Amino acid sequence: MKPTAETGHLSAFPAPTKVLKKAPLMASIPPPLSPSSSSSSSYSPSNYSSSSITQMGSDHIISILLLLPVESILSFSMTCRRFRSVASSDSVWEPICRREWGSGGVDALVASLSQQERQRLSWKRLYAQVSRPSSLSCRRLSSKSGAFPNPRASHSLNFISDWLVLFGGGCEGGRHLDDTWVAYIGNGHNRVICWQHVNSGVPSGRFGQTCTLLSKFLVLFGGINDNGERLNDTWIGEVLYEGQIDLRIAWRLLDVGTLVPPPRGAHAACCAGDQRVMIHGGIGSYGLRFDDTWILDLSDDFKSGRWHQVMNAQSSPPPRSGHSLTWIGGTYMVLFGGRGSGYEVLNDVWLFDVGGDGPEWKELKLSGLPSEMPLPRVGHSATLILGNKILIYGGEDSERHRKDDFWVLDIGALRSFQTAGSKKTPRKLWKRLSIEGHSPQYRSFHGACTDRSGHYVYVFGGMVDGVVHPAEAYGLSFNGELYQVKLVLQL
Repeated sequence: MKPTAETGHLSAFPAPTKVLKKAPLMASIPPPLSPSSSSSSSYSPSNYSSSSITQMGSDHIISILLLLPVESILSFSMTCRRFRSVASSDSVWEPICRREWGSGGVDALVASLSQQERQRLSWKRLYAQVSRPSSLSCRRLSSKSGAFPNPRASHSLNFISDWLVLFGGGCEGGRHLDDTWVAYIGNGHNRVICWQHVNSGVPSGRFGQTCTLLSKFLVLFGGINDNGERLNDTWIGEVLYEGQIDLRIAWRLLDVGTLVPPPRGAHAACCAGDQRVMIHGGIGSYGLRFDDTWILDLSDDFKSGRWHQVMNAQSSPPPRSGHSLTWIGGTYMVLFGGRGSGYEVLNDVWLFDVGGDGPEWKELKLSGLPSEMPLPRVGHSATLILGNKILIYGGEDSERHRKDDFWVLDIGALRSFQTAGSKKTPRKLWKRLSIEGHSPQYRSFHGACTDRSGHYVYVFGGMVDGVVHPAEAYGLSFNGELYQVKLVLQL
């Protein structure tokens, strides 16, 4: 094995912007409800005057406001003192948070707050801070038991039902691990956790695999074994609860028929709804990098699955490995970075739509200064966090210089993004976040996942800079630390 596994403040809100004509791909991304959504209402400018609006009850006004996009609500709040009070109430902003972030995530966020935080919670202030995050808080978590996972890289890390699940990866001595570990996280307040080793041997040892969460199942595909062989087996890990404090993972090889993707490792994967997994790229035999896209259909209640290759997708991304693929809702996924066939490291962004009349890739051609977007990288992590943003962390460049920076990609900005051939591009697509607390080291090929709320992100292991020996051009070390990263919210 090689040492790397590439192998509430009004001013806090975005200002209302001019509505741009959407490119065909973007037109079907579900946008916030627009003012035209209320066109079926009996109200029209000819039916009532401005004086009648002022005589409406607050509940009636709120019901209308909840049909509007945020920019229109903010504009409405500027008209008079009473409307500002109504438009700033929790009765407006709590439903907006649930509409845009999902009720499940909002409920999980509220559950993670202390009683004091819940009492002073302002939903408008929460929405403003999540919409424009500025900083993250990091802390290292320790283990209270004597047993804990070995330092490793290119493993998988998932969050399921308040537990972390860790599998496989590569470690010192060129060994590829076959162990599964779990740790109870709960509401995220604990600084000390307890790792539990639940099984070994199944699936076989590997690194560079992907492991995707769907419902209560983990779907593991591919990777590279001790002999350097690329794999293309598909495994299902079913979560089983034993009492209230114990959890184990029951792994089984999935029957997927005879049509399967070519063997590979360091590919990217994500869910595509509740019953599908999508993979892209990766590195095959003899260092060949792929540019293909495959979808696994698990509609048979996860008892079996069927792979099919996505064909005839227009202008697909060039071959790569060590990149990321993130589902952003509906039929859309975002691809970022990786290492190309010429060993070049990339920072391009692609949007993939698997729905509509046919699958379609679109490159989001970015402009601006280098400081306004992440530098090219491979072996980074990408997690979908609270507020519909993708958090990019770490990775390494073509010289294997590792990174410790955090960036967010604003999915909302994609709605107004004009793709290839446009004359203008948004200036606020990317934002770098500052770090408070104990920041993780520079690292690459680590594991990362988010909790149910998207407020907390957990980072484990990876390759970090080590002590340089005289015979080495650079230092290299496997890491075994667990970090908790969260959005800083002034509630």
